Amino acid sequence: MKTGRAPFYVGVDVGGTNIKAGVVDDEGRPMSHVSVPTEAARGPAVGLDNIVRAAELAIAQSGAARGDLCGVGLATPGTMDIPAGLLIDPPNLPGWTDFPIRDRLARRLGIPTVLQNDANAAAYGEFWAGAARDARSLVFWTLGTGIGCGIIIDHVIIEGAHSHGAECGHIIIEMTNGRLCGTGQYGTLEAYAGARALVARCEEALQAGRESAIRALRAGGEAITPLLIAQMAEAGDSLCDELVLETARFMGIGTVTLMHTIDPQMVLFGGAMTFGRNESDLGRRFIQEIRNEVKKRAFPIPAAKTIIEYASLGSDAGYIGAAGCARLKFGDATRALN
Repeated sequence: MKTGRAPFYVGVDVGGTNIKAGVVDDEGRPMSHVSVPTEAARGPAVGLDNIVRAAELAIAQSGAARGDLCGVGLATPGTMDIPAGLLIDPPNLPGWTDFPIRDRLARRLGIPTVLQNDANAAAYGEFWAGAARDARSLVFWTLGTGIGCGIIIDHVIIEGAHSHGAECGHIIIEMTNGRLCGTGQYGTLEAYAGARALVARCEEALQAGRESAIRALRAGGEAITPLLIAQMAEAGDSLCDELVLETARFMGIGTVTLMHTIDPQMVLFGGAMTFGRNESDLGRRFIQEIRNEVKKRAFPIPAAKTIIEYASLGSDAGYIGAAGCARLKFGDATRALN
């Protein structure tokens, strides 16, 4: 058993495919980590059984005494009513409509539970125990199929009056003939910089006659994916390189909008589509292109002083941040804000 500083908190991060859970100590250190299938298509009753199983496995693996567990943080995709602990109509969890997930989980585990949006929880994980642990304010972008975001200011998670705070992947960056977003809106950041948008922009470029090694791969039956585009960019394909850096410029525009709104100390980028992060040349050029765009467009002082970097917790950010949300809600208030 790992040793950690009590009290402990259970963090659960529910995705459409897998549920990640862990017990986290009072300083943000994971004591355990498990993953089980969500089986989301089987409905909320089966899903809840799997959430309970993941939490119980994490507790057993940690060796923590039940009496030292102060709370459970549950992170799920939206839409939701956070104060009510209710899932409303989450696209990644079809059929989990108007489901009182927080109270059902609390009853099954016998531990007080708090519900949080998954992007908010991941942002809080980075703020509490990750790359932003020395910052006072944070904008955290998650880049994947869509564009998620979380905003933290002095340990306050910006949830909004209707549990839709920090849905910044849906800010409008193009007013005229904008691209169509999966939400039905036009011109959103996600419609330009999400994974689906990257693939669509690549397809459009090929249809327009642009030369690329990816054309032959597609003709041979290989599907165009963000990973394939990244691999071709790393191999020197000029179109794929251009598409990745164009994505960075779109994210730079979105970042400037939030810098001019809340003036954060730090902006972090995480998620599946970060192009190898600082461990690859493409990842380093991607983050630098975001910084370049920010310096071109932001007011001079925030442009010079805002830290723009990659997140550090990877896929663990969700359950660690969820545990941190439980700490905020159920832990010692004075200690929680230190």
